[in-house]
Amino acid sequence: MTHHVRISIACRDDRGLLAAVAGRLFELGGDLGDASFGLLGEQAELVCVCAMPDHQTADAIRKALAALPALKSGEIQVKPFELGRAPTATGKATHVVRVRGNDRPGLMARLCEAFGELGANIVRMDAQQLERSAGTDYLMRFEAWIPEGNEEACLANVANTAESMAMSCDAERVAPK
Repeated sequence: MTHHVRISIACRDDRGLLAAVAGRLFELGGDLGDASFGLLGEQAELVCVCAMPDHQTADAIRKALAALPALKSGEIQVKPFELGRAPTATGKATHVVRVRGNDRPGLMARLCEAFGELGANIVRMDAQQLERSAGTDYLMRFEAWIPEGNEEACLANVANTAESMAMSCDAERVAPK
């Protein structure tokens, strides 16, 4: 039998880090499910759900991960994962929206509100600041579920919000109608 755990790791970025973590979980008998990995400056963050054999306790998994050289000074949390693993209907992205331009206070809040005003659900969001000679360029990528019938209005609302802040915006459908 197996049980599912949620693993959260924050540590200094290092080449081979993701391979080391995935390899250790495999050695423990784990099967990775949904996972998200990214860099926040010099810090790497991994959050995942992993099916583990019943004999592997959360504490044993945490200790095995902590023994990896790259994770010696990292933060590691392993907890039971008891929520459903299949996304709900509003958890499956129908559109990808990319926004780019100069960073400014309140930018993220206004864009997220633009999605929510018409019932959309942001499924995933990635943002990256790039230092340029003319200031900070901000790149955002949203994966969103947009209710059928509200797609055109929602995308226009997001684009208008972005354009009001002198940012470019493009969108594409990723799920069939």
